[in-house]
Amino acid sequence: SSGGDSDTVECLVIGGGISGSTLAHNLNRNGVDVVLAEARDYLGGNVKSHNDDGFIWEEGPNSFATQPSIVRIANELGIDDQFVFADESLPPWVNHNGMLHPLPKGQGGKGPKGQLELVFGPNGVLNFAFKGQLLSWPGKIRAGIGAFLGHLPAPEGKEETIREWVTRTLGEEVFLRCIDPFVSGVYAGNPETLSMKAALSKIARIEDYAYSIDWNKFGAIFYGGLKRQVELTKERKADPPEPQWVDFEYGNPGSFRNGLSTLPNAIAKELGDKVRLEWKVTKVDKDSDGIYNVSFDTPDGQKTIRTRTLVCTAPAHALKDVFTPVLPESSVLLDKVRKEIDRIGVYYPPVCAVTVAYPKSSFKDVELPNGFGNLQNLPGFGSLNPRTEGVRTLGTLWSSSLFPGRCPPDYNLLLNYIGGSRDVGLADLSDEEIVAEVDKGCRQVLLKPDAPEPKVIGLKLWPTAIPQYELGHLEIIDQLVKAEKNTPGLWICGNYRSGVAFPDCVTFGYDHAKVVKQFLDGSKAPPAAAAAAAPPAVVVDEPTGTSTGNPAPVAATVE
Repeated sequence: SSGGDSDTVECLVIGGGISGSTLAHNLNRNGVDVVLAEARDYLGGNVKSHNDDGFIWEEGPNSFATQPSIVRIANELGIDDQFVFADESLPPWVNHNGMLHPLPKGQGGKGPKGQLELVFGPNGVLNFAFKGQLLSWPGKIRAGIGAFLGHLPAPEGKEETIREWVTRTLGEEVFLRCIDPFVSGVYAGNPETLSMKAALSKIARIEDYAYSIDWNKFGAIFYGGLKRQVELTKERKADPPEPQWVDFEYGNPGSFRNGLSTLPNAIAKELGDKVRLEWKVTKVDKDSDGIYNVSFDTPDGQKTIRTRTLVCTAPAHALKDVFTPVLPESSVLLDKVRKEIDRIGVYYPPVCAVTVAYPKSSFKDVELPNGFGNLQNLPGFGSLNPRTEGVRTLGTLWSSSLFPGRCPPDYNLLLNYIGGSRDVGLADLSDEEIVAEVDKGCRQVLLKPDAPEPKVIGLKLWPTAIPQYELGHLEIIDQLVKAEKNTPGLWICGNYRSGVAFPDCVTFGYDHAKVVKQFLDGSKAPPAAAAAAAPPAVVVDEPTGTSTGNPAPVAATVE
């Protein structure tokens, strides 16, 4: 209901990134009277697509690892006919010693056939192990021991970093040449401060699966991964896709014909005047009857919304002291001191997305291994740069190879990510200096010495890009969850809690809508029943994209 400068609704969602906008869509679809408030002048957060002069490019993430939640919402919005999917056989490449090395990948086979391709195919694990040149023979032997025989147990009472976990299980070389660039790709982070259990919990749990096998006394992780894969196959068979959905493959890179913004734009159209743009929250308090009063600065002056439930999906750094009057413990997101990594609160490093184009003829005329053809055709997902290689760019997505129609046919389009928690000085450079660094990296890895200057298509610096799931992060989230149990109808969420990848945010929107609806239905009952009907926010504990084996450079900057 409306009245002057205030509205009363069943649910107010603050933050119109992918998490908030998909949540509002699902609430609206379930008959909840919802308002979505966003400080910017568009929905989508760091998802922003452009189409100009024959080029289609992204300012943030470039793709998603396809999951049922994305296919479902696209079907509901009537945009599933705009899906585009990458060739499943295209691998990610790692730059090492002046060469590009493909990471293992199947050939697009389905079910058991795909698993066999991943192991025995021309770009399978066995070929990688016996013929690949990314790892030395000592490195391969060390990795094989950890995978098939066993490794040292995890230290008791210690939270391991990604580097510590990988080095303990598979060896230092696998970390430096495979996992380090992967972590740079997903988080733009530092694997020496990122928590393995927080950032890559599904991978970390493979060790638990390994030790759960009676005869696998030393925890060889290959068998744990195999056990998890069998379990995952059963789960998917028990919950198959709806018949009206388009065909898709789990984890395959996807987008929409005109870019990822197709999704939030469709939600904005669907919600209409339920979306309030350029509304900046200034104050939150709570009446004695449990109603939340939320004040905003808007283009039309001060406005207030009264709401029975309140979900905030804005980035942690945007909260400041707004929620402390109703949830004092929310300050942990900003002021929790973690001396072991010299960090206060949840950290967001700067990342710059730079899209450039070069003529195809300016790329190195070399044949790539495993039958992938000439580099000038960019037959792959993209290239990653280990920090040991001296290339400042974290990774380069080969956009024009992934999806059709991204650029004129005589060009190759590259989306480069540069910066991150190990290169914060990037934020101090001018646009020209950033482009020069990106061009230098492209010349080191992909281009001929006489390649022309890049055609700069787009550049976007995100000063606070991706939340870092560092040591102590799980403790921060645990404190928040416990506090919410004593504050019915309020949830402080976001990609620092539900996962940083695009599919994580979409899945959160679907799952948490059920939590809010359950609370609203329960609050019509006596107070005790209402409190019981308020489960904590869904916590997705790892970027979904990491389960595919496709390191997508900074494909997760979506909030």
